[in-house]
Amino acid sequence: MAYPFPGMNPYLEDKTIWPQVHKWLMVLIAEKMNPQLRPQYRMGIEERVYISNQSYNGDNMLVGIPDNTVVKNLAPANQPPQSPVAVAEPLTEPVQITIPMLETIKEWYLEVRGVKNEEVVTVIEILSPKNKRSGGGYEVYQNKRQQIFHSSTNLIEIDLLRQGKKMNLESEDIKSDYSILVSRSQCRPLADLYRFNLRDVIPNFPLPLLPEDRELTINLQELLHLAYDRGSFDLMIDYQKEPVPALSQEDQVWADSFLSK
Repeated sequence: MAYPFPGMNPYLEDKTIWPQVHKWLMVLIAEKMNPQLRPQYRMGIEERVYISNQSYNGDNMLVGIPDNTVVKNLAPANQPPQSPVAVAEPLTEPVQITIPMLETIKEWYLEVRGVKNEEVVTVIEILSPKNKRSGGGYEVYQNKRQQIFHSSTNLIEIDLLRQGKKMNLESEDIKSDYSILVSRSQCRPLADLYRFNLRDVIPNFPLPLLPEDRELTINLQELLHLAYDRGSFDLMIDYQKEPVPALSQEDQVWADSFLSK
């Protein structure tokens, strides 16, 4: 099935699909931009690793333990013969509990570096659900974000997830489903925030480099279509079901109008 929507595909936000979308977009952005960045710059895929004990929905994560083994009750063992000694109170039967386990989180992001001095010029982040939910992932990302804001590095922050905290200060009366932040180091605290909704085409946005160099343009809509095809995401999605997170009734009617074509 061809990519069905003019902008973001809300079915790609599902927690079982998004990690792969995230990786495909990282690879395709680097593949698209590197020929344009040569010979002064190169874009590389980097990895951030941290430990978390929180799962996608905020509960403690069990690592390597299937869900069904946690909730099953143990079969009762053969009862020992009754003791002739009287017992004042019966022994309390244990209950099974879930023990929080640590999880190693690995998140990809992009860095544009100068070829001669290896200086990091621009960082590109595509937010994950853990970045937008209270807990270890949120704190780790916020710390890195503040480090960039107090440095000479540009930041591009792409938020294609409706669920979770909004990273950028937005007016209460003007909200959007998605956003792209472009923060140029020489312009801080001012930054450009591109806001768009489900029904909108994802806007093109600039890739800032050093102030004296011409900015490039990233066409994320085109790359999302390519990621959808390269990753065969149409085989993972059941368009007969509602997306997760769910859409408003109006947006679901709008989405169904494209899926019925």
